[in-house]
Amino acid sequence: MKSASAIPMPSQTPDPTAFRVLGAISFSHFLNDMMQSLMLAIYPLFKAEFSLNFAQIGMITFTFQVTASLLQPFVGYYTDRHPKPFSLAFGMGCTFGGLLLLAVAASFPMVLLAAALVGTGSAIFHPESSRVARMASGGRHGLAQSIFQVGGNTGSAAGPLVAAWLVLPQGQRSIAWVSLAALLAMIVLTGVGRWYRHQHLQPKQAPPRHAIPLPRRRVAWTLLVLLALLFSKFFYLAGINSFLIFYLMQEYQVSTQIAQYHLFFFLGAVALGTLLGGPIGDRIGRKQVIWASILGIAPFTLALPYVGLEATAVLTVIIGFLLASAFPAIVVYGQELIPGKVGTISGLFFGVAFGLAGIGAGVLGQLADAWGIVAIYKLCAFLPLLGLLAVFLPDLHGSARVLPASAVTHK
Repeated sequence: MKSASAIPMPSQTPDPTAFRVLGAISFSHFLNDMMQSLMLAIYPLFKAEFSLNFAQIGMITFTFQVTASLLQPFVGYYTDRHPKPFSLAFGMGCTFGGLLLLAVAASFPMVLLAAALVGTGSAIFHPESSRVARMASGGRHGLAQSIFQVGGNTGSAAGPLVAAWLVLPQGQRSIAWVSLAALLAMIVLTGVGRWYRHQHLQPKQAPPRHAIPLPRRRVAWTLLVLLALLFSKFFYLAGINSFLIFYLMQEYQVSTQIAQYHLFFFLGAVALGTLLGGPIGDRIGRKQVIWASILGIAPFTLALPYVGLEATAVLTVIIGFLLASAFPAIVVYGQELIPGKVGTISGLFFGVAFGLAGIGAGVLGQLADAWGIVAIYKLCAFLPLLGLLAVFLPDLHGSARVLPASAVTHK
């Protein structure tokens, strides 16, 4: 028997965190999600331009969401097997083409095609950029996911402002100016692709050996639990994002401007929670963050429909911060649950997040018409109780602990 010390082992010193690369993909995420949310914000323009009914508006959303959501796991699965360093720039090229087509679309089918192109670009971008975040993390996986995701949160908030300041006043043709953001992102992502390709040319370290790998059935059950937690998170977020302004105006008779300030504070708390959730998970564990961020908000969501305006402002900020901190932790937990499938897991979770947000807004809107907005907030208040399912999440660092290289011997 040879001892492990007689066998050359790769260096155990992790690469430093590549903050320039993380900054580049976070900025690109900002541009990507800004252009996505712009799509939704300019619906009034296309409704008037092409005399669309609400069913046709819904078809635009359906086309965009199906391509943006359902394609992501397949893109991630393919690139796990066949890495494509420049797929990020290619995906942004699809978005660029879709926006240019929107600017000149002369018919409803052309608008649908443009929406499909923008959705396809997003489907390619998210799983691959999440992979790059992990590659650039230097072992600080939660921090890297947070930096990456906060760019998207900020971009989603900026999209309606771009629509209000540029596209709606200037008309359909002005969308061509927005496409310059996609062109800028293509340039940035080409540089990221060069770094990505260089990483693949480096000598590969031996993958970590897990002492007690989880059985497939346990892995499948854990994935179902994570998807249920995502359902809780994104359905509740859909209710806040879509209806908070109307809720405050109806319940407290505040002006639209005051209600918008409250939504701004909530979105700011979401961005801060996204930024801090990952590094907190690096320090105290992903499972603990998931527990605290989903089940932990239940007392606040249950109290929200029954308090005054000032307390509502405080509670929505707390809810936004805690709830947003879950997503970086869930993504990294899933990547650690199934090592080597970074793209597949990222595509699955981002795709589910997109889909649930769209479905949640539609379902809750129908219920709000039938029961009223206040009733919806009382009903959604119970969604965080699904966080109790986190008790079924295994402790990955205990049940599947990583053995150091020096503990491995060869016969």
